[in-house]
Amino acid sequence: MNHSIDQSHRDSDLFGLLYGYRFRPGERGRELDSAKALQALQSAEHQDEFLWLHLNLAHAACERWMQAHLQLPEEFFEALHEGSRSTRIEHVDSALLAVVNDVVFNFSSMVSSDISTLWVCVRSNLIISARLQPLHSVDKLRSSVKAGEQFRSPLELLVHLLRDQGEILTQIVRKTSLSVDQIEDQLLAARASANRAELGAMRRVLVRLQRLLALEPGSLLRLLNRPPQWLQKDDVKELRKSTEEFALIINDLTALGERIKLLQEEIAANLNEQSNRTLFTLTVVTVLALPINIIAGFFGMNVGGIPFSGDPEGFWILVALVVTFTVIAGRWAFRKRQDY
Repeated sequence: MNHSIDQSHRDSDLFGLLYGYRFRPGERGRELDSAKALQALQSAEHQDEFLWLHLNLAHAACERWMQAHLQLPEEFFEALHEGSRSTRIEHVDSALLAVVNDVVFNFSSMVSSDISTLWVCVRSNLIISARLQPLHSVDKLRSSVKAGEQFRSPLELLVHLLRDQGEILTQIVRKTSLSVDQIEDQLLAARASANRAELGAMRRVLVRLQRLLALEPGSLLRLLNRPPQWLQKDDVKELRKSTEEFALIINDLTALGERIKLLQEEIAANLNEQSNRTLFTLTVVTVLALPINIIAGFFGMNVGGIPFSGDPEGFWILVALVVTFTVIAGRWAFRKRQDY
């Protein structure tokens, strides 16, 4: 048994196949190794069946194998190397091309801020997905397939993938919202100055997620208005519904980002007010000490003619002068503060 598992692993390593499944109407998906996947690609036993092959682009032979054995549109291979990786679904020739950005699967954490791209090509009897790094949504989709969930078409599998991605985003929103709630409570208790860096990091992550994960409205609108003929009506309805739900999640990301922005502005205002109070205190101390320094400087000169030098009450006269000027300076300083 171990020999067969090792042999299957070596066969999969030949062209980077991570796992594959065959779906038939009314049946759960059956996992395929590389040999069975090649055989299923060459001859389909049932017209209604379809295959799902998930590939690892980090494998050196993966892209060459796809070009040699899969009749994929050139736009799919161009998308693998293009600089822009915005999330989109578009109709290309007789296939659907989807570029899906998702958070990287992290075994030590439920949520990761790292984002990677999944390229998907959907045809009437085949769905190809390729990635460089493990992704959360793909792992959830595979778990659903292994649990026995049935799929009637490749597009339904893609819709399920989008919904899994939406659930991951919902987890991120909930976890970030809890952190923001704690920081907001600390802000109300005037103890939030130490959370500026944490808020900034969360806002950067949310903005990045919003920018990369939001579906392009133009490509989606064209697809929904003019879907390919081989797509089932139920699949188009499910796709429309899932994208609407996805748009709501993106709106939640945007709203949470705006909330973090307001908290940052309030914290900055509080810190600015604290700085102004500290600066005012230093200014008052300087103003109050100014008369003392001036008078001490005059009477400390080593010259003749210093007043009150022979008067037995001269010390108390100088004390009265210093106190008088200090009171006048203090009243002037506090009146200036009230003016502001």
